[in-house]
Amino acid sequence: MNRVILCGRLTRDPEIRYSQTVNGSMAVARYTLAVDRAFKKEGEQAADFINCIAFGKNGEFAEKYLHQGTKIIVEGRWQTGNYTNKDGQKVYTNDCVVERHEFCESRANQQNNNNNGIMGGNASSDSFMSIPDNVADEGLPFN
Repeated sequence: MNRVILCGRLTRDPEIRYSQTVNGSMAVARYTLAVDRAFKKEGEQAADFINCIAFGKNGEFAEKYLHQGTKIIVEGRWQTGNYTNKDGQKVYTNDCVVERHEFCESRANQQNNNNNGIMGGNASSDSFMSIPDNVADEGLPFN
C-alpha cells in the first residue's frame, strides 16, 4: 500500500504549468510543504520540506486557493523517479502525488497568521511569545 498523509504549510506559492493532453490542457501544480517534525534533536532542522505535485483538478485547486503560508492536509501517494540532467548526472526525485487537499484552518486564522507571521505578532526569535505588561498575574494559567 502506498498512502501518504501530510500536514504542513506551503513554503511559497505553487508553480503552475499546463501540459497539453488529448482532451485539452491539464494543470500541473508543484509546491513544497514544510512539515514539522514530532521530535527533534538540538541543532537539527525542525521541519522536513516535502515536494508535492498535483495534476488536473487538484492542480487547478492549488492554483486558485493555495498560496505561501497556507496550512493544508495532503493525501496522496509517494513517487520516486530519476532523470539525467544536462550535465549527464543522474538525479533522483521523491514527490508526494496529491490526490486530495484539505484546509487545516479557517480563512480568518490563515489571514491572521499571514499578517502576524506564523508564530504570531509578539513572537520573539526564540519562538516564545511575549506577554503584555498589562496582563494581571492572576489571569495567567500558571504562577
